[in-house]
Amino acid sequence: MNLQSSKNLGGIGAILLFVAVLLNLVQPLIGGIVGLIGVIMILVALHGLSDYYRERGIFTNALYGVLIVIIGMVVVTVVAFTVVLANLYELISIAYPGWIPGDWLSLQGMTPDPNAFANFDFANLIPLLAGLAIAAVILYVAIIIATYFIWRSTKQVSAKSTVGLFGTAGLLLFIGAFLTIIVIGFFLMWIAALLLAIAFFQLKPEQPEAIPPPPPSV
Repeated sequence: MNLQSSKNLGGIGAILLFVAVLLNLVQPLIGGIVGLIGVIMILVALHGLSDYYRERGIFTNALYGVLIVIIGMVVVTVVAFTVVLANLYELISIAYPGWIPGDWLSLQGMTPDPNAFANFDFANLIPLLAGLAIAAVILYVAIIIATYFIWRSTKQVSAKSTVGLFGTAGLLLFIGAFLTIIVIGFFLMWIAALLLAIAFFQLKPEQPEAIPPPPPSV
């Protein structure tokens, strides 16, 4: 893959990431698909730049970042599902005192106890909330670590290409990850995607080194 292909692929991929954020507000499924396509295109582009600039870290750091996010999301999904399912069993058992956990078909012929939650102790929800909080922390840490590796990748591209906007986009993405606990963090990461697109389109071929003229003959 030549520089022009990497430039176009990365720029379009970053634009797709930028658009995916907007799509997630109205069509999360479509937004997720568009965002995934954007990430794949950027990875392929960074692989091309890694070969072009002969800097392996450009691709490997970005790949580490993406893999960490994927692993984090898998772990969070498993933890959240396990916690919710465990507490769901307890809540159903309260509403249907005679229910055997796991026997979902038996619920069809059972009538819920109208007084089941009259004296419900909300302390029973603490395990559920604690489990979901742990899942959120895992995802938060994974995003921070992932964006750190992506920042390293963009810094290397910036150093090799002299396009400083790559480093700026990576840094903004990393800072945004820290601030995802508030709304501004997502906004910064969204802007970082736009800056990354602009940075890709600013890439230019390396200029060959000028060969000094031979010394004048005496």
